[in-house]
Amino acid sequence: MTATITEPAGATAERGIRFTDDRRPPARPRAGRAGRAVGSIAIGFGLLVAIVLQLLPFYITVTTALKPRSDLSSQWVLPGDEWYWQNFTTAVDRGHILGAIGNSALVTLVSTLLVCALGALAAYPLARRTSVTNRLVMVGIVGLIMVPPLSILVPLYTMMNQLQAVNTYWGTILVMVATQLPLAIFLYASFMRGLPLSIEEAAAVDGASPVQILFRVVFPMLKPVTATVVILTSVAVWNEYALSVYLMRSPDMRTIAPAIGTFFASSGSDLGAAAAASLMSVVPVLAVYLVLQRYFIKGMVAGAEK
Repeated sequence: MTATITEPAGATAERGIRFTDDRRPPARPRAGRAGRAVGSIAIGFGLLVAIVLQLLPFYITVTTALKPRSDLSSQWVLPGDEWYWQNFTTAVDRGHILGAIGNSALVTLVSTLLVCALGALAAYPLARRTSVTNRLVMVGIVGLIMVPPLSILVPLYTMMNQLQAVNTYWGTILVMVATQLPLAIFLYASFMRGLPLSIEEAAAVDGASPVQILFRVVFPMLKPVTATVVILTSVAVWNEYALSVYLMRSPDMRTIAPAIGTFFASSGSDLGAAAAASLMSVVPVLAVYLVLQRYFIKGMVAGAEK
């Protein structure tokens, strides 16, 4: 038998005992704070190293473009006395880099517009109608993303030659759209699955047709993923070399990458002119990215919560 000892209500207070509030969070140990600080420093250092590694090729390109071919100094050091701008003149005169930039701008602009329009139109039924057929189609589209374009180069060139599409803008644009469209459809479909269906249902109740719902309700909500598709497609088409060098064989029809490749030969290479041409070609793409950068990350992670 155990005895229970009770005390008067004020006995505890008289002895000066104080109760602590159980709701107050316990004090964090200093070791945990130090560990988080070390982790933050390590993450910051890793990001700094990644930024330096990304900017390092750009820095070497700048130093190479500002030196003559006779300058045998290290590529890590900028020219001391004066900068050599003749490489940019050589890139324009001998490499026809301005014409190549115009050709790339035309092909990239038209290809990007077609990829965005066709990708959004094809992704809408795939995202809203979850049938077995649509799932198989999505699996096929994902499979097409993993097919390297160089693996179909020989039959592709044969077909384009029979269609007389070599050295033509429309032939190159058709190939670029076909290679970039699967990724665009996948991104659009992933983003559309995260959009609330209630908005489309409300528009249908108000009397909107499916076409009106698509163009007036759904398309305005696709700005983030459209920015992502624009950046990925434009950069891929702008930097395309393996297909463009076979489809654009004429010097007047060359795009950026084949034009820069003309400065490299088995007998010798003009690294300064090639570096100058590379710097000139990166300006338009950099401008597009700076305009659309706030939408880029949001569109890349679209549909990740699903």
